[in-house]
Amino acid sequence: MLRVTFLGTGGTLPTPRRNPSAVLINRDGELMLFDCGEGTQQQMMRAKTGMKLTSIFITHFHADHFLGIPGLIQTLSFNGRTEPLEIYGPEWTEQLVTLLIELGYYKLGFEILAHELKDGDVVNREEYSITAAATDHGIPSLGYVLEEKKRTGRFNRERAIELGIPVGPLFSKLQKGEPVRLGDRIINPSDVIGQDRPGRKLVYSGDTRPCRSIENASAGADLLIHDGTLGDELKDWAVETKHSTSKEAALLAQKAKVKQLVLTHISSRYSESADPLLLEARSIFEKVKIAEEFMEIDIQLSDK
Repeated sequence: MLRVTFLGTGGTLPTPRRNPSAVLINRDGELMLFDCGEGTQQQMMRAKTGMKLTSIFITHFHADHFLGIPGLIQTLSFNGRTEPLEIYGPEWTEQLVTLLIELGYYKLGFEILAHELKDGDVVNREEYSITAAATDHGIPSLGYVLEEKKRTGRFNRERAIELGIPVGPLFSKLQKGEPVRLGDRIINPSDVIGQDRPGRKLVYSGDTRPCRSIENASAGADLLIHDGTLGDELKDWAVETKHSTSKEAALLAQKAKVKQLVLTHISSRYSESADPLLLEARSIFEKVKIAEEFMEIDIQLSDK
């Protein structure tokens, strides 16, 4: 499972319908939070996601992207957490975590581990990696690319039987990548197993102007979650405040050949309806959605 739950989809100013930025990713039961705006823990409760987070990835230190962290930490502590919590982010991440701990208000039963990242840094896990990509927001800021490692190709059972391999332990050996002997023949795994298949890939830009680093990082992504704060009529303001218009995000998605685009960080100017943003984006890139609170997207594995 690779499920994305949108917990906060608003811009700098929250609205009755949109909380500040927060995106939760559930990968086979592991919960990772990308940005943690004020009220994120309540959104997690409303969405019934659970709070067994392994890590938090912060894009930058504007208030609407990290002010939910202190309250979330306190709640985790009250609930008896003992596992370490990893917090990743750009410059100042270590200072933030140190400050939270040194304030002395927490009696924590778990460790908080701070990691400062820069463009190109990779957080490696057994089955996937998360790569930091520089963004253009006027202060130290990062986007993140979650990419699963390649999966073994599909086992061709019919071909194995054609080759005379009996169903049973020899099948298992081949699936593990081990050659097997059949009489005077050697059957190699490549004889019955297809090419490695790519894993899933998603990108979260955080707040940014359209930039080459995110475009490159997004190449072929299954899902791109991109800043789509403003409409094209406010492009000058988007340039000044270092945000993207919905049309600019769509152009980037088109160039990167992503499979799906979701626009988030929606300005409070569109409190009544974000349809103008959607229409502008769809004039460029068809497979686009506007993020809504508690919207979920499941990214499916490809057989290719």
